[in-house]
Amino acid sequence: MKTVKKLWDEACFDRYIFIGLAAIELLMSFTFLGYIHIPPISVTIAYLPILVAGCLFGPVESVIMGFIFGIASMYKASATYVMPADAVFSPFLSGFPPYSMLLSVGTRALFGFVAGMAFLLVKKRKHYRLWIGVISAVAPKVHSLIVYTAMGILFPELGYRYSSAFRYDLDDAVFAVVCVIVVELCWAAYQSNTIQNIKLYINQSINNPYASGKVILFFFFFETFLVYMAVSAAVYFSQRESYMLERHGLAVSDMISGDLLLLQIQFVVAILSLDVISMVFLISIYKYMSYKEYKGEIDELTGIMGRRMFLYHCGKLQKANGFGTEKTGWFLFVDADYFKEVNDTFGHAAGDKVLQEIAVNLRGIVGEDGKVGRIGGDEFAVIIEGAIAQEELEHRLDQFLEAISHTLPDKKISCSIGAYQFVFPQSIKHLLTETDRMLYEAKAAGRACYAVKACIPDSSP
Repeated sequence: MKTVKKLWDEACFDRYIFIGLAAIELLMSFTFLGYIHIPPISVTIAYLPILVAGCLFGPVESVIMGFIFGIASMYKASATYVMPADAVFSPFLSGFPPYSMLLSVGTRALFGFVAGMAFLLVKKRKHYRLWIGVISAVAPKVHSLIVYTAMGILFPELGYRYSSAFRYDLDDAVFAVVCVIVVELCWAAYQSNTIQNIKLYINQSINNPYASGKVILFFFFFETFLVYMAVSAAVYFSQRESYMLERHGLAVSDMISGDLLLLQIQFVVAILSLDVISMVFLISIYKYMSYKEYKGEIDELTGIMGRRMFLYHCGKLQKANGFGTEKTGWFLFVDADYFKEVNDTFGHAAGDKVLQEIAVNLRGIVGEDGKVGRIGGDEFAVIIEGAIAQEELEHRLDQFLEAISHTLPDKKISCSIGAYQFVFPQSIKHLLTETDRMLYEAKAAGRACYAVKACIPDSSP
């Protein structure tokens, strides 16, 4: 069973997309991008992120998006200058707060659930792209049907009924076409090879040793700074607006001040939504580029770290385990014996197989205790950060030598191994020098063996 954290990390890219959609939802809800005013009511297309979330992810995400849309519409309807048909969406103006909350938030969440379930039910059908278009085309009318039905039940005095949703004119056709185009394009983009490749890189970035937590921390502080500046600007302009109106001889009542404050908060939320979209974009680019650099440092043949990355990883381990920890580790050099002879006699394909088997078995004996790197043609290095006793290490090395000996049917494969135990932190130069010395001791002893130097006495029995 995968842990919740692991599942969360593996969905990193989808999280970013969802957060971006939520920010777009707020941006559309609090700007002209999501509303077209047709008296006596406001027609909205701000539910587009709900459809996109349902199409890309599922009903849970589309319901959450519906909640966001509902809360935003409830907030906007709370201004005193809104039309009467819009005022019923506000619990502060309608006179029936629970009804208004059901109308504002409940209907939009229900719409999100219906849309998400519709996309989920047709996802495995043969012509899924066609079904996406159908669901997207009827979504505006479904949204209207849910809202008008709720208005007819909760606020019958307004004269709206479920039948109000069945009127169809040119505007409805335009809204349907917009929904189909937007959702289809988002689905096609999300499923494209380019986006899927980016998704793979970002999701796997948790395994990237080049990634720096300091960069993410910088993004966080930068975003905090933007929030502070946006709020400060909103407060300042709100105060100046009231002062300006009074200077022109216009009395600023508490009602006007409240509406001005609502507009300023709306402005702040819109700006912060843009900040979030930008931040998600920047973090995604950083994770993608850093993981791309990491992939470029992976040895293509064996799938393990290349020399530069391995030494970089070792350096990070030394810094992470500072003075006073008294933590010990092992550094190993592994050199394939008579590798040139293998290539010359059996061909490069056989040589590649030998290197791959060495890498696989080294990773097998190291497990979660350390990392393996290929630092030369037939040379490998291992760093073990776990507190492994010398006897246990030698047992693992015996298993390794036995496992690789049967790699080729017509020749016994062996390796010379030098192992050096050290106390963190230790300079990389010192590790390389001491371990190299042990490797040459193993070669001088006839190869197909290991030479081990422990910095502390072995306490095992």
